[in-house]
Amino acid sequence: MPEVLAQLTDVQVHFPVHSGLLLPREVARVRAVDGVSLAIGKGEVLGLVGESGSGKSTLGRALLRLQDVTAGRVHFAGADITHWHRRQLQAVRRRMTVVFQDPEASCNPRMRIGDAVAEPLRVHERLTAAELQHKVLALLEQVGLDASYALRWPHELSGGQRQRVGIARALATDPELVVLDEPISALDVSIQAQVLNLLEDLRRQRGLSYLFIGHDLGAVAHLCDRVAVLYLGRVVEAGSVADVIAAPQHPYTQALLRSVPLHDPVAARARGLQVLDGEIPSPLHPPPGCAFHPRCRRALPACQQNRPELLAFGTRQLACPVATQDAQLPIAS
Repeated sequence: MPEVLAQLTDVQVHFPVHSGLLLPREVARVRAVDGVSLAIGKGEVLGLVGESGSGKSTLGRALLRLQDVTAGRVHFAGADITHWHRRQLQAVRRRMTVVFQDPEASCNPRMRIGDAVAEPLRVHERLTAAELQHKVLALLEQVGLDASYALRWPHELSGGQRQRVGIARALATDPELVVLDEPISALDVSIQAQVLNLLEDLRRQRGLSYLFIGHDLGAVAHLCDRVAVLYLGRVVEAGSVADVIAAPQHPYTQALLRSVPLHDPVAARARGLQVLDGEIPSPLHPPPGCAFHPRCRRALPACQQNRPELLAFGTRQLACPVATQDAQLPIAS
């Protein structure tokens, strides 16, 4: 693994639930993220996958310190930024940015495209008007938009073009880390491949690191170096794309991959379709033991009582004693 740029260590993000109007008291907690440790190397792309409600976006916000953590540590470029206040964080804000899921919602409808891209530059840099205009036009050109787009309004652009604007704005301060929060899920299928190729080109040109949050396992396999599978706020399997996507071991990862439609009908019939029973449990009342056991067809009685730890098996991490025993994976020393 390359030199670590960003790291989460046993991070928890819990949201308290209060009852009462005059004297509200905490009656429960939503465990959105429940003890996650991840590392992103310089120039690396880490994919984060899982169903809606698994805690992916919350984890991304915690990494950017847009969301306070309940417990655990957040490190960036060797510094512990877990409890930095707003003024301290301003020094690292320009070094890590985000591209949001919905390009329409992330564009201010009352702001021209050029002004939207220039906004982070006005906050973080002192540039003359000429320098600012030159950099904005260069950023638009880098994401495939010509100079005329600087004078347009968001409603005049397609979804793919608005997402390119979001990428240009994220790159304005020359960041090292970009959190991509499902950047292609709101786009037409015909546009998704173009945006993925753009992100790959920008990564190579700028030496960027990405945290790619998404549902599309095909996109993860195309763009990412490593992948972590999140279920109900915990990582259940992690490793290289070759390990996790090509040879999944955890029953949840296997079910996710089997849910991806295949274009070849013969291959689809041969593979079969595995549908997960039920819905992802509520993080307000997570099940005891392994959180996946109510939906797992291979669950043992012990899975209902003991929560499995995430253990290393060679270059893979896995939190399922049944899968490790069946695959006879040796625990890494």
